[in-house]
Formats: sequence, structure tokens, C-alpha cells
Amino acid sequence: MGNFLLLFDGFKILFTGQNAVITVLGAILGLIVGAMPGIGSLAGVAILLPLTYGMNPISAIVLLCSVYMACMFGGSYSAILLNIPGDAPAIMTTLDGYPLARKGLAGKALMTANMSSFVGGMIGMLILTLSSTWLARFGLKFGSAEMSILMLIAMSSITWIIGDNPTKGLIATLIGALLTFIGSDPISAVPRFNFGNIYLMGGLSFTPLVIGAIGFSQVISLVTTKDAEDTLHAKVSMKDSLLTAHEWARILPVCIRNGLIGTFIGVLPGAGPTVASTVGYTFQKKGFKSEVPMGEGAIEGIAASEASNNSACAGAFATLLGLGIPGSSTASVLLGGLMMWGLQPGPLLFKTNPDFAWTCIAALFFTTIIALLCGFFAVPFIARVIKIPNRILVPAITMVCLVGSYSTTRSMYGVYIMLVAGVACYWLTQNGYPLSPLLLAFVLVPMFETYMRRAIATSAGKWTIFVESGLGKGCLAILLFILLAPVFRGVFVKKKTV
Repeated sequence: MGNFLLLFDGFKILFTGQNAVITVLGAILGLIVGAMPGIGSLAGVAILLPLTYGMNPISAIVLLCSVYMACMFGGSYSAILLNIPGDAPAIMTTLDGYPLARKGLAGKALMTANMSSFVGGMIGMLILTLSSTWLARFGLKFGSAEMSILMLIAMSSITWIIGDNPTKGLIATLIGALLTFIGSDPISAVPRFNFGNIYLMGGLSFTPLVIGAIGFSQVISLVTTKDAEDTLHAKVSMKDSLLTAHEWARILPVCIRNGLIGTFIGVLPGAGPTVASTVGYTFQKKGFKSEVPMGEGAIEGIAASEASNNSACAGAFATLLGLGIPGSSTASVLLGGLMMWGLQPGPLLFKTNPDFAWTCIAALFFTTIIALLCGFFAVPFIARVIKIPNRILVPAITMVCLVGSYSTTRSMYGVYIMLVAGVACYWLTQNGYPLSPLLLAFVLVPMFETYMRRAIATSAGKWTIFVESGLGKGCLAILLFILLAPVFRGVFVKKKTV
């Protein structure tokens, strides 16, 4: 009860002066930034950080936090309409969002994403309010050894979303893993596999890669296919976009489950919304049934991804404010901002600067509501993108791909990566190789390598460090269950049919 009173005080400060207006502007800007491929929450917050130098600390953090939270909403828009995730956490949303949009139900997909983001975000915020300091201390118990096992769990989950052909799915996963070795060693910074090319010294940039793999390959596919008549003539209205009671019954349990999962993963240092959406989607696909098969336009898939990444965003603030440890790359930029304003995040922040900490949390609540309202009323308008003919859509998406790739690297290097990735991934999809395992491996493998090598280095090469703690043993048990579950399930099904 005491925490809610402090939260109420935070709301009073939020609605004093210009802070509320700044929150609304930040939410709208975050929706736009999140929906634009090539920018994302990290770049959006980093670009805005210098603009907050002349602002008071509370107004500055309110602006940056609102942009961060709203980006989680906006990333689903381009993922659903264009099959291009606005940010990495929305990769899983493309699996069901775009197929549903191509069926003429873009409004329904967008509304599901909005509502799931709201429910997941609210669950994460409520948990943050009730147990922010406890969550922060719990997340700190995960050292390099435990985090490396967690990354293994996430990567093992990839094998559950690789489709009907496990061999091709594993090949795609290995391709994504191999691409991560281009650049330099994450620990010693020794160059590796850059072939003497200075542009490859920093490795392959993720944003141009994902824009090319999903976006530009989609452009090539649109060029070679005709317009779907049922999509072009589909009516998009607010009434048709609203979720029915039956659809709410389908997604609400998903949102609650994945809201809890996402918050837990968001608290872990370095995991972030991308890992949360991957684990949440996999948990939904293999643990529960859906009316429509996952990957073919199931609203449960959209709900699982969006609820997970939004709640993870809230969970990341537990370690950021409670311990001063960023839970994601975007949170690390926010940490720099806090220090720039003379504030030291940690357990004492809630005692020495309670007005600042609780106003920040209040701003996240308010941003979630504003993002929902903006997305709710904008659905009929932005859903019309799916009705645009291919002859107009192809050059428009191509321009988005080019601008997004160039803006990330500030050079043609990003454009070249996008073009090569687009052609290569188009060939892969045409031959039945799924792209999601490739992209997810590209995100997760560097984190796994870094955590694992840190754990081995701190233990002087002793592999027993992975089983020394109770958390490590628990994570290993979960990993073994994931790896052995398909085997036991196959044996059980075989006995049942005999």
C-alpha cells in the first residue's frame, strides 16, 4: 500500500507543469520512431538524449522513458503491415501479424497488438510498483554463468519455432550464428573473419541485416507475385477491428502469462525485450493451443510477442532504478542520462530521490495509456496500408529499406548489407528455410558467447561454475527439460497410438 501512495505522489508531480505534455509528446514520438525500421528505441533515445541537457531532470527522464515505452507499441505496426519489424523485439510479431494482415484482417492484428502491449505493459508496471527493489536484487543474483545458461534456454527455444522441417531450421540457425563471428572478438577485441575489410571490423550491423532479410526480401517477393484481390478490397473500419468477447478470451490468458514471463526476463541484466518476446512466443506455441496454427495468423502469437516485450521493458526499469544496472541496451543510454543529471541509480535512489523515481514509474503508466489511445484510434487509418497495390507499395517499401539502412550506419555499407541480405534471404525463403531462427541466432549468440567466456574467465577455466549456484542448477534443469521434452513426447505419443 505504501508503494501505491508513493506512486500517487509521482502522478501528482507528473501532472504538475509541463511534465504531462512532455509525456504525451514522448509517447507519440515513440510510436512514430518505433514504427520506422532502422531507428528503434535505442537510436531514438540516444538521439533525444542531447536535447534534454537544458531540461530539469524529471522532465528529461519523463521524455526519454515515454519514448522507450511507446517504441514497444510502435514496433508492431510495421511488423504487421510491411513484414518489417520496427525494432528487434517485434521480430516475433511478424510471424503471425503479417500473415493475418494479408488475409485482410490488418485492423484486427493491429488492435490485438495494441491491447496485448497495453495489458503486458500494465502487468509489468504493477509488478515493478509492488516489488521494484526486490526484483532488482533478484536480478542481480544472475551472474555470467546463470545468464549464459539462460541464453542457451532462449537459443534452444529457437528449435521450437523452426517450422515443419527441423533440418532447414537448424541450418538457418547456424547461418545466423556464423554471421555473428564476423567483426571482432567481444572480449579481447581481436579482429576475426573481417577479410581485411575495414567496414567489417565492427561486424554486421543488425538493423540493415533485418531490414534486408525481412523487408527487402519481401519487396522481391511482391515484385514476383500479383496483388491479392481479397486484400485490396477488404474493408477496414473501427467496428471490424475491435476484438470480440471470444477473441478477448483467446488473448487475455496469453497476455497475463507472457506479462509475467516478460517482466521476469526484463529484470535480468542484458536479456531485454528481444529475448523476452522469443521465450514468450515459444512458450505459447509449445505449451498451449491456439485456434489458428501459430505462424499462420494466430492472434495468440501476436499477443504472446507484444505482451512479452512490453512487460520486459517495464521489468528493465527495476534493475535500472533499483541497482543502476541496465537491463537492455536502451536502458544503458538512460543510465548515462541519469548520471549526467547527477543522479546515482541504486537502492538509495528510492530514499534520496523518491520524487524522481516514482515520477519515472508514473510516466511509464501514463505513456502506456496514451500509446494505447493513440494506437486505438489510428488503427483504421494505418491499416489501410495493406490495401495499397504492389505497384505503389514496392517502391515505398524499397525507399524505407534504403533510408533505414543508410541512417543506421551513415554510409552505403548499411545499404550493401541490406541488399545482399535481401537477395540471400529471398533465396532461403523460396527454398523453405525459415528466417526467424537466423535473425534470433544473430541476436542471441553474441550475448551467449560473452556471458559464457566471462564465466569461464572468472572461474579460471573451471566449468563447475555453471552448477555452483542454486539458480544455475535450476536453469540447467529447465534447459534439460526443453531439450528432452520432444523425445519424451514422441515416446508417449508412440505408446498411445499402439
